[in-house]
Amino acid sequence: MSKITMTTPLVEMDGDEMTRILWKMIKDELLVPFIDLKTEYYDLGLECRNKTNDQVTIDSAEATKKYGVAVKCATITPNAARMDEYDLKEMWKSPNGTIRAMLDGTVFRAPITVKGIEPTVRTWKKPITIARHAYGDVYKSVEIKAPGAGKAELVFTGEDGTVIKETIHEFDGAGVLQGMHNVDKSIASFARSCFNYALDTKQDLWFATKDTISKKYDHTFKDIFQEIYDADYAQKFDAAGIEYFYTLIDDAVARVMKSEGGYIWACKNYDGDVMSDMVSSAFGSLAMMTSVLVSPDGNYEYEAAHGTVQRHYYKHLKGEETSTNSVATIFAWTGALRKRGELDGNKDLMEFADKLEKATIDTIESGTMTKDLALITTLENVNAVNSENFIKAIRKTMEA
Repeated sequence: MSKITMTTPLVEMDGDEMTRILWKMIKDELLVPFIDLKTEYYDLGLECRNKTNDQVTIDSAEATKKYGVAVKCATITPNAARMDEYDLKEMWKSPNGTIRAMLDGTVFRAPITVKGIEPTVRTWKKPITIARHAYGDVYKSVEIKAPGAGKAELVFTGEDGTVIKETIHEFDGAGVLQGMHNVDKSIASFARSCFNYALDTKQDLWFATKDTISKKYDHTFKDIFQEIYDADYAQKFDAAGIEYFYTLIDDAVARVMKSEGGYIWACKNYDGDVMSDMVSSAFGSLAMMTSVLVSPDGNYEYEAAHGTVQRHYYKHLKGEETSTNSVATIFAWTGALRKRGELDGNKDLMEFADKLEKATIDTIESGTMTKDLALITTLENVNAVNSENFIKAIRKTMEA
């Protein structure tokens, strides 16, 4: 059988730990046998990021701007323990945060639903899409450990010499402080991406922050969303029969838990990170979630919404068997391949992406799945398999 050809490469961003192992299995079993795979490869594993002083992350983001479509494996964001484990030069920032800042995009995440995996929230009947702002906040923050007593101040010095100063806290002993930021331009891009996506998918849009407490930072988000909606989108939403509304983040959580789903929930960067994990876990598994970063310039970066599965990786290193769910990583590849095919007018590539997704879902619905799903499925007599055999089972379904 001849392989499907590609005219333009994808940007391929390799990652860390167990997801890096799965990454290779997916390519070897599910992609290379069927596609003449063309990628521009960047190793975003922590060792390579450390070796290049994180320049490889910057280069991969620039390549995404050049080629328009990227697919990314999960990566480690180091903490103090990782500093010692990998002998790092410094505590490198989140690669996702760096890439998102450079592309200035919005992350849309939605659960992958299959028969036999019922949401743990009994009222949910439709997928909930999380729209996560992809710039700033804690992911681009500056932190200081205060060694002892002293005054912490927040200072802005304008180009015209204007100085704005606020006291953060007067420490009487050791402590910690954090400075974070956002910019109006990125917030506006976030708002427009959310409004456009809601119109494209004909779904209601919710937006939530904590503006009652954060009267300047969060309130700026609320105001920019409302100004853009009133000026450019109110009539379009009315014509489409969909709704936009703002509410407090705690009220949104309460509403979500009693809703049927079927809408887009827009969140700031950190809120979106946490809530997307909650939604994906409640729909079945952290590994059952699609994630795509969409930039205002029309660039796309597909990834798995979960981490590197560190615990399974340590078992793998000991030669122990793992049953790691690879569905989100497979769907990152299919999403990128479908978009590449769409942009290049490559119908065969688009159809392949559809078939691989269907084969993945059919494999699970036929009763073959990883242990995380086997523990929660309503299907009977399921076959819980290890990481490699799950991918091989999908290969067999594809070939059939």
